Amino acid sequence: MEKKHKEWMEQAVAKKDEITKQLKIFQKKKPKNLDTIFHTAHQKAFSKIDCLKCANCCKTTSPIFRPIDIQRISNHLRMTEGNFIKKYLRIDEDNDYVLQQSPCAFLNDDNTCSIYEHRPLACREYPHTDRKNMYQIMDLTRKNAAICPAVSQILTEIVK
Repeated sequence: MEKKHKEWMEQAVAKKDEITKQLKIFQKKKPKNLDTIFHTAHQKAFSKIDCLKCANCCKTTSPIFRPIDIQRISNHLRMTEGNFIKKYLRIDEDNDYVLQQSPCAFLNDDNTCSIYEHRPLACREYPHTDRKNMYQIMDLTRKNAAICPAVSQILTEIVK
């Protein structure tokens, strides 16, 4: 991870209590412009960050694999869905399919993804800071700040 990315994450850790408090307020009050606030900060953060220089999400966590993701990826890999599940996935405590291990088996040495065009929806949408109805995922967003420097920057920006 680049020095700048580490600094962003450290700033978010230093403001953890303020960020947590603000996210709880957002979740309760649901400001009308909340999506705009996040989307603006998202655009700003991602204009500064190159995910290929980090890939911490791929190195430390697993997306959820929906049945359609499993079907699409197993077809791409020319495997049966059963063999794909056996080789790469497990069922977690929420009864979702996730990767058996980290880092992701599809992460290349240069931080690119070997199944990028076929990746799960959860990977496509990560870190979820540009979606609608942000108030619904305040807990997930807070957790993602510990994984993604961009989310750390977004939250630090929002809670100036």
